[in-house]
Amino acid sequence: MHQHQVKPGLNGGRQGDLPLLLVISGPSGVGKDALVRRMKELGYPFHFVVTATTRKPRKGEQNGRDYYFLSESEFLDLLERDELLEHAVVYGEHKGVPKEHTRKALASGQDVIMRLDVQGAATVKRLLPDAILVFLVAGSEEEWINRLQGRATDDPVALQRRLATMREEMERIPEFDYVVVNREGELDRAVDSVVAIIRAEKCRSLRRAVHL
Repeated sequence: MHQHQVKPGLNGGRQGDLPLLLVISGPSGVGKDALVRRMKELGYPFHFVVTATTRKPRKGEQNGRDYYFLSESEFLDLLERDELLEHAVVYGEHKGVPKEHTRKALASGQDVIMRLDVQGAATVKRLLPDAILVFLVAGSEEEWINRLQGRATDDPVALQRRLATMREEMERIPEFDYVVVNREGELDRAVDSVVAIIRAEKCRSLRRAVHL
């Protein structure tokens, strides 16, 4: 991996620059979590909106950092109170973005990043048309399958289900603003691409302003 030198001014060169809402999406296993973690490690300034889910934590995941791990009753309570920006059932588990956290993030003045599945990204784009959608893909289907097998969390039937879902999700790429390839061993290059997208968006003559 090549070295990064984090420079100030990612939030733009103009005083009072409007923050962006960037949605990182793509099939399960393409490295959405790893991409966001790497951006944090490299010191890029952004506010990360944590998704709520009813699935159990994977090894190394922390409540409130990676996801809000809720019981089904806790999740349904948020849903009934209309306190979720988007929600879906993914592989039998509920996922959704709490509105309260999204409002706070947008009010922070920093760029806002969400990490969502493809369904969730489409919902956010419908509700917040000025959100910027980035579709993350692996270098190849074979590479993607190897990553999922390396997780050792799916049996063969579940893996086939994910493969079918991935192929369906890939057909929705035209709904997204950008595509970023996250090849094995080249995570920093994917980060570079996302940062380039942010900088390009901040150079638009007509900027996007997201309000919730």
